Amino acid sequence: MSTTVRASLRRLPAARASWVRPILLANLIGEGLIVVTGGVVRLTGSGLGCPTWPECVPGSFVPVPHQEQGIHKFIEFGNRTLTGLVGILALLSIWAVVTHWPRRRPMHWVAYGVLAGVVAQAVLGGITVRTGLNPFSVAGHFLLSMVLVALSTALVRGAEDTESGPGDLLVHPLARLLALATAAMGTVVLVLGTVVTGSGPHSGDAVTPARTGFDPRFVSWMHADAVMFFCGLVIASLVAVRLTAKDGRANRAWNVVLLVTVLQGVIGYVQYFTALPEVLVLAHMFGATALVVALAYGVLDLRSNPV
Repeated sequence: MSTTVRASLRRLPAARASWVRPILLANLIGEGLIVVTGGVVRLTGSGLGCPTWPECVPGSFVPVPHQEQGIHKFIEFGNRTLTGLVGILALLSIWAVVTHWPRRRPMHWVAYGVLAGVVAQAVLGGITVRTGLNPFSVAGHFLLSMVLVALSTALVRGAEDTESGPGDLLVHPLARLLALATAAMGTVVLVLGTVVTGSGPHSGDAVTPARTGFDPRFVSWMHADAVMFFCGLVIASLVAVRLTAKDGRANRAWNVVLLVTVLQGVIGYVQYFTALPEVLVLAHMFGATALVVALAYGVLDLRSNPV
């Protein structure tokens, strides 16, 4: 962002210290809600409840009574409306960060990244609708949400510090490399998870199913194998952190990573062996969001003043 824009932002009234963390936390919750409501859209077959974009139907930005999509139009429109809310929260986050910490440039860039991601999500959502819920576009839509959740988590974590990073490394460098490898493997697990969903029965539209063309059982096995490797890395990272951490924050963070990983794995296996009931698929999507938050904290808590 240009120097002129930053200077303009700093001329705004400064955010009160008591407002900053609640704003950033609300922003993170909003990004999580987008994932959950997006899951509801997909699982109810409401992906084309508003069959065009940016309008809901030609000539109207909101659902109209004569639409043939029934309840699906309200579900899809509700998800679109929430996108507007997270856009407002992203703007508030920029205001809070820039005016409260005028010298913490890394925090500024993370906040700008959240806003840019929200805009990109809206555009990608339009592409998804106009391509009839292409499964790869839908997957990209979800994965971008995960990026936004990670960035929003970084803002919340950064609000716990008073100075800009990077500070001191709180674990052995090899432990940090192992943690980064675990986070990278977590990304692979998420990507494969979207392929599994795009190959399964929950296409996102009640009339026109969209499939990747991959065999659902094969991609499920691939996903499960990646999850098992990821679990091994989580345990290894937890051990390395416990052996080398200089304070308890990193230990607690990786305890949470392990807990969320186990719960997410249990949900994943149960949903697979129970023919993918919608409520468990939605819980698995929420678990993926929680895992991203946990991993972000796990990596950031390895250093003082990480953002």
